[in-house]
Amino acid sequence: MTNATIARLVLCLFASPLAIAQNADRQLQGVSRNQNTLEIATNDGRYLIKPYSSTIVETTFIPKGERFNPASHAVILAPTAVPATLKDEGARVVLATEGITVTVDKRPFRISYAYKGNPLVAEKRGFGRIDGHDSIEFALSDGEALYGAGARAVGMNRRGNRFRLYNKADYGYGARSELLNYTIPVALSSKKYAIHFDNPQTGWLDFDSRKDGTLRYEVIGGRKTYQVVAGESWDQVMEGYTGLTGRQPLPPRWAFGNFASRFGYKSEAETRAVVDKFAQEKIPLDAVVLDLYWFGKTVKGTMGNMAWDRDTFPQPEKMMADFKAKGVKTVVITEPFVLTTSNRWQDAVAKDVLAKDKDGKPFVYDFYFGNTGLIDLYKQEGRDWWWNIYRDLKAGGVTGWWGDLGEPELHPSALQHATGSADQVHNIYGHDWARLIAEGYKKEFPNERPFILMRAGYSGSQRFGMIPWSGDVSRSWAGLQSQMEISLQMGMQGLAYMHSDLGGFAGPVLDDELYVRWLQYGVFQPIFRPHAQDAVPSEPVFRSERTKVLAREAVWLRYAMLPYNYTIAFDNQQTGMPLMRPLMFVETDPDKPFERASTYLWGPDFLVAPVTEPGATRTDVYFPNSGSVWFDFHTGQVHRGGVLETVRPVEANIPVYVRAGAFVPMAKVVQTTRDYNSRQIDLHYYHDASVPASNGKLYDDDGETANAFEAGKYEIVRFTSRHQDGKLAIGFATETGKAMAAAERGFSLKVHNVRSKPRAVTLGGSAARFTWNAQQHLLEVSIPARKGQDAQVAITL
Repeated sequence: MTNATIARLVLCLFASPLAIAQNADRQLQGVSRNQNTLEIATNDGRYLIKPYSSTIVETTFIPKGERFNPASHAVILAPTAVPATLKDEGARVVLATEGITVTVDKRPFRISYAYKGNPLVAEKRGFGRIDGHDSIEFALSDGEALYGAGARAVGMNRRGNRFRLYNKADYGYGARSELLNYTIPVALSSKKYAIHFDNPQTGWLDFDSRKDGTLRYEVIGGRKTYQVVAGESWDQVMEGYTGLTGRQPLPPRWAFGNFASRFGYKSEAETRAVVDKFAQEKIPLDAVVLDLYWFGKTVKGTMGNMAWDRDTFPQPEKMMADFKAKGVKTVVITEPFVLTTSNRWQDAVAKDVLAKDKDGKPFVYDFYFGNTGLIDLYKQEGRDWWWNIYRDLKAGGVTGWWGDLGEPELHPSALQHATGSADQVHNIYGHDWARLIAEGYKKEFPNERPFILMRAGYSGSQRFGMIPWSGDVSRSWAGLQSQMEISLQMGMQGLAYMHSDLGGFAGPVLDDELYVRWLQYGVFQPIFRPHAQDAVPSEPVFRSERTKVLAREAVWLRYAMLPYNYTIAFDNQQTGMPLMRPLMFVETDPDKPFERASTYLWGPDFLVAPVTEPGATRTDVYFPNSGSVWFDFHTGQVHRGGVLETVRPVEANIPVYVRAGAFVPMAKVVQTTRDYNSRQIDLHYYHDASVPASNGKLYDDDGETANAFEAGKYEIVRFTSRHQDGKLAIGFATETGKAMAAAERGFSLKVHNVRSKPRAVTLGGSAARFTWNAQQHLLEVSIPARKGQDAQVAITL
């Protein structure tokens, strides 16, 4: 960055609406540079400003009399020596990297940020103490939209709301919920930057609720550190934020299949019958989930047993082995509460694993499930005791873990953990619970990918492989309507596997239309897991015949899409891009209606518009990007981008569209992912003359080995298209990892939107046999199976 550029940038910041004075009493007293860190001494403390990269910078304030606390619950990126210039220009100090510039005005003291010459945000008032909270404010621009603050349902643009940072369940919520199980201290801006407040303690995140142009963070105490992440595109912001806080490891492949789950299966016989029913009805199944009856006959009084009730589950090890032989995994629920009436209470007390009261005794209190203590994750005794239970259950055949009530659901402020009070660790209890399991696997089962379903977490939880869900949503149309926003927002905040209890959880509502529409949406959300209270069955095998048929079709489509879904999951692992993406990620016209959650992107190629109203005969779909072309996934009908259309839903599916130029790999439907392989793939290419070139890929590995890509145990088949002068060329090229034997793989290439019979089709330069369907405008070419597939199909249109 040249001196002239810096000078223009400083003038721009000084003249911008962000140039608002901070705390008038704070005075700069000195500036020094210690390797990669800019240190600024003030009359009341010191600031440390440290670039992590050219797109990420961290700012910390350390008041006089306090020590710097370097520990972060979220940040794992190691700062590197970022090339940066430091200029003292008399009235201000400017630290400039290739991307982010930090300007520190001396009088009045003010810190502001810009990215590649464009002002982002400025501190409005520096760190201070207001109403019993540590606080910091930032000045917002007019018209700037805000996202983040965790899992909420308040509208995509969350500016104008004040959010509590205290993970808490909202039982039976519907279309709106201001506080849910995941509260995350991050604000993302339509100006393509994020501010992550690096402190887990409870507090508030105010998105300009007073309408005075202020973003305000308030916390009861702790670190006074935040990071600014910027980029030229949303892809770069996602890559930067997840690079800072960690990326989601690829889940086991079976996690992308169908789950049988309810509250709950009460016996081994009932569980076996449910699994058998799926096979009988030819509805694919990959996992069965056991709620709290696996360790007790009653809802109340047994929590904390965490051992099989052998009266009702007499042979659980054999049951799980039999399920495994059918390709079905077993997932069991666990909770952090140990009731005084549970079988493990005395052992927990004797081994000192529980959180304490002020007298050093186990803190005991009443909640819905009984009189209880809480496992203290913040002492080694608690962690070891709990992990040993998981290890023993795993040895018996349990494959996946469900962590429930992990906010924790009731967490009295007076309760003391080994590292602090309940309020100091409340928000990261679920986060550290997932860490316990993930680190246990890494140490003792390093080749396995854990499955960790959790109801609560915090920023950075994705790096432990956490699979979040949206809590106890009502079984209602209002409940369905909030789910897209929750998943989209959480994906933007790093937790890309946020999903809902398909069909809704709370309430004995029998509404077949709602159920089917929720499952049809579930095909295009990260995890396909119907779950509900058992007054009305959540499993499609127990619904009416017509409902069962429609649900089966949804499940079959989910399994057919496994190659595509697994590939976008791999992309999430590599880049942090979520599976569900808001339209603003691709919309190039800022005046278009992209502030909507009712239509969203599934990966880079699908546009999805769930049906969220009963009896809907019409629904609005916005097709992003003027000049683009979209095809109806089911009918092939063409739609133009940059247009808000009213379309007519049908019973069999929700409106789904594919962008022109997309490669969509699909597979034959199997009863369980155990039987899946990618040796023969249907590769759909959506041709349009408006797309001169395109690319896509198929990622594959064994579906179970941890860090398979990093270990070189993978294959990637890359697809390319080029259209010019009436000729369309489709290319295949295979990349095989160093520890992977090349697989023999064939393709059935299906080229959509071929309006007339091709004059010629060649494969590798030789004439190829093909079929062309005049009614569907579909060209099909068989690519014979071979190892290390490397082929070129040329089509003369």
